[in-house]
Amino acid sequence: METSHLHQLIDLEESYWWHVAKQRWATSLLLRHAPPPSSIVEGGIGAAGNLLRWRDLGYQVAGLDCMSESIANAERRGLESVHQHDLHEPWPIEKQTASAVVLLDVLEHLADPVVALRHAADTLQENGKIIFTVPAYPWLFSDWDTRLGHFRRYTSKMLRQQVTEAGMKVVELSHWNAFTLPVACILRLIRRFIPSKSGTEFPRVSNRMNRSLLRFAAAERTIATRMNIPMGLSLVGVLSK
Repeated sequence: METSHLHQLIDLEESYWWHVAKQRWATSLLLRHAPPPSSIVEGGIGAAGNLLRWRDLGYQVAGLDCMSESIANAERRGLESVHQHDLHEPWPIEKQTASAVVLLDVLEHLADPVVALRHAADTLQENGKIIFTVPAYPWLFSDWDTRLGHFRRYTSKMLRQQVTEAGMKVVELSHWNAFTLPVACILRLIRRFIPSKSGTEFPRVSNRMNRSLLRFAAAERTIATRMNIPMGLSLVGVLSK
């Protein structure tokens, strides 16, 4: 991740609809599969807002990130169990102690996600879960993904294959963010031929639109409790040993 993108995350993660919606989805899965006061490890902590939120809910939290800037920011915000670490290497977390590992838009940044999943699984208790999101649809790969440091976008089949290679099982798997898919498809295809000059900047929206998108995301999250959503810009799911 570029340092400038981290600064955007710090500024936007508590208000921008996409970050808020993703955190709420992950939180709903945590509350269902590993309710507090469980122990959580987040791989790729970004601006640390997720860990702060989960700590406030009563979780015991720890985090890993390869960026020293992310760790310094987390420590400034009062988090203690955070470590600069390459997720490809054995994790500095005691084995079989975590109730859940959270990997939100992390696996696509890794050259070898299977190795990272194995290390994540090592930290889990017997009934522990991995909660994750990844970007969907390889055909949408654009300069945006390249600038963000993505190695790939995922299909369900690709995700399941990596999970199997890591010795784990898919418990839940669904798409999310279906409501912005048509617009995103158009924009991403345009960017294949006309690269953006705005770097990794998130598309800005009005406050009214931001609130509307959050309502759409909440409705989608409710639907997903009853059925898998068949399309969307991202995949979200739960893994077990």
